[in-house]
Formats: sequence, C-alpha cells, structure tokens
Amino acid sequence: MRTLNELLDSEDPAFPLIKQWASEADLPVELLPPSAGREDVLLSLQITTRSPLGAIAYETGGILVDGGWLRILGSGHDKLERNIATWNEGKADGFLLVADDVLGGFFALNGGALGPDQGQLYYLAPETLEWEALEIGYTAFVEWAFTSQLRQFYGRQSGDAHGFEELPELPLPGDLCLNFYPFLWTQEGSLKTSSRRAIPVQEQWALNLDLQQKLLDAPADAR
Repeated sequence: MRTLNELLDSEDPAFPLIKQWASEADLPVELLPPSAGREDVLLSLQITTRSPLGAIAYETGGILVDGGWLRILGSGHDKLERNIATWNEGKADGFLLVADDVLGGFFALNGGALGPDQGQLYYLAPETLEWEALEIGYTAFVEWAFTSQLRQFYGRQSGDAHGFEELPELPLPGDLCLNFYPFLWTQEGSLKTSSRRAIPVQEQWALNLDLQQKLLDAPADAR
C-alpha cells in the first residue's frame, strides 16, 4: 500500500489541467473545496494526484456541472456529501462509481465487471437500466463533461441557459436525484409524462439493483 507522500505528485499534478478545463467550460462548473478527510480518500483509492481521478479526489470535494445536473465525486462537501471512497463501499465489485446525475443515472469506471475494456467509463442509464459503454476513459470523461456535449448526451437543448425548464424541481442538492414512475425504462415511462419525486441517490441506486435483478429473473416475454 502506497503512502500519502507517494500518492501526492508535485512534479506533474493533474489538478491545474482540470482547473483549466473548468475555466474554459461551455457549462457552469463548480469545483467544490476538498474535505478534511481528503487524505483518507486518496489513501483508500491508492491513485496518485498525477491522474485526474486522484486529483479530483484529493483537491476537490467533488464537481457540480451545469448547476448540479452532473455530480463528479471527490472527497465530499456540504453540497455533495458523498465521497468517492465511502460511496463505493459495499456497492462496487469490479467497477468504481465516479459520478451520477439528477435523472438517477450512474457513471462507473470499469474494473473488469462491466466488460473486457478495463479503465473505460460506463453509464447505467435510467432509460434502459443497463450499463452502456461510453468508450472513453476517466480523463476524457471529465473533459467531455465540461462541454456542451453533456447536454447533447441527455437530449437537452444546447441553447437553454439553465436546462432545467423541462424539470422544474431542479436543481437539486447533490445527494438527491429524481425518481420517475412509471420508470423511464418502461414503455409507459418518459420525462414528460411520468410522475417524479426527489429521493436520496442511495435509495435510487438500491432500487436500480433490485429492479435489475427482477428483470433478470423475469421470463423474457414479461420484460
């Protein structure tokens, strides 16, 4: 296990690059101050600050993109109380949850459980309830998330100044997301017609796992 001094890279740290991306972003980007427990988070991850993943975990409490539409996990903050280390405890087996969104979607770094492409990002989409390969690594994901391509990914209007008009409940605190019923992955579900309520992200994650298992156990013609 590497020590904190071995994980802190002073020669080629990634955080200046992340700050540059944030300053040049197409969308609002808020780099939250790091928590007092950032050293423990970095030690748990065992990733150096030369990598964007380690830099964000150590130098930020997390990142809120586009008013909090997307939440990239760091060491934790009042606006995003989950830190990337404790959030993954008991959840991730063969992947690392690194970000999530207000629609109840989750982004994970594949450690081998999601496919043969280790180190690539996957998205657990609320519209399908399946892990979808994004075919990019973590560094490219962060850079991409700061651009207008993020809104295109969600099918939102790039000219919308806030992007929240279609969902008046937004923005939400960083530990809440919207839960839709009928579910978005069902034929009856949609952003426009489903009822919605704000629930803890933890509750949405547990619900997703439960629904995934029920779908796997259901006969093919009943799915």
